[in-house]
Amino acid sequence: MTAPARPTKAIRLGPRSLVALALTSATGVVAFAWPLLADATSGLAHSQDAPWLFAALLPLLLAVALATISDTGMDAKAVAMLGVLAAAGAALRPLGAGTAGLEPMFFLMVLSGRVLGPGFGFVLGALSMFAGALLTGGVGPWMPFQMLTMGWVSMGAGLLPAPSALRGRRELVLLAGYGALSALLYGLVMNLQGWPYIAGLGSGISFVPGDPLHENLSRFLTYVLATSLGWDIPRALLTVVLTLTLGGTVLRALRRATRRAAFDASPAFPEQPSPSPSPSPR
Repeated sequence: MTAPARPTKAIRLGPRSLVALALTSATGVVAFAWPLLADATSGLAHSQDAPWLFAALLPLLLAVALATISDTGMDAKAVAMLGVLAAAGAALRPLGAGTAGLEPMFFLMVLSGRVLGPGFGFVLGALSMFAGALLTGGVGPWMPFQMLTMGWVSMGAGLLPAPSALRGRRELVLLAGYGALSALLYGLVMNLQGWPYIAGLGSGISFVPGDPLHENLSRFLTYVLATSLGWDIPRALLTVVLTLTLGGTVLRALRRATRRAAFDASPAFPEQPSPSPSPSPR
């Protein structure tokens, strides 16, 4: 019995890619979590600092893509696959944007990250969100946060366990569960970005710079329950439904395209026959 073929990855994370990704993620965690840790006298407690976070995150996101390309030799096939899937993800975003939180692009990002790996998944999630923001007019200080969070969602799918026996219905259930959890966490994390600026002063759910962590955390959870959970739950449910109904077909298509692209294949050239010696003159 032959062993199952090892799955190919369009982008393999090399040392420089891992460093750039770790730096971007660490900066993103700080950028998201500062409302719970900022001192009352800190400059981060003021909304005019958001554009600086925007300016800091975008170059780091671009550094991940550039480091990945230079470190792994991303070829034309991987670029083409990335372009097609990013365009598809961006096209799916307007279908549900602003409608009860229904966002079908989550399902595609999860399945693509699963098949093509965490490196491809991170770049795809970030580029898809960027292109989707351009299509929907959603460009603003929140955009790099959306790009980073969607990159995490797709990258996480590529890090899920992938034993050869985990195929068919069991794999779809795993991906549906991950998709639901990531859809809920996406809303939770994005709320951290907007909470200090949207809740408003004087409200019982407002961010209060310098307050103890447990008090601000309690306000934040109340804010999430009161404002965004009605959007996050439908997003999670739609991701589950699409994964369980269309996931098998999409996974097979992605895996077939990946096999045909043969990202791991090295070019081979046939050996040229050595020229026969010319006959010596008589």
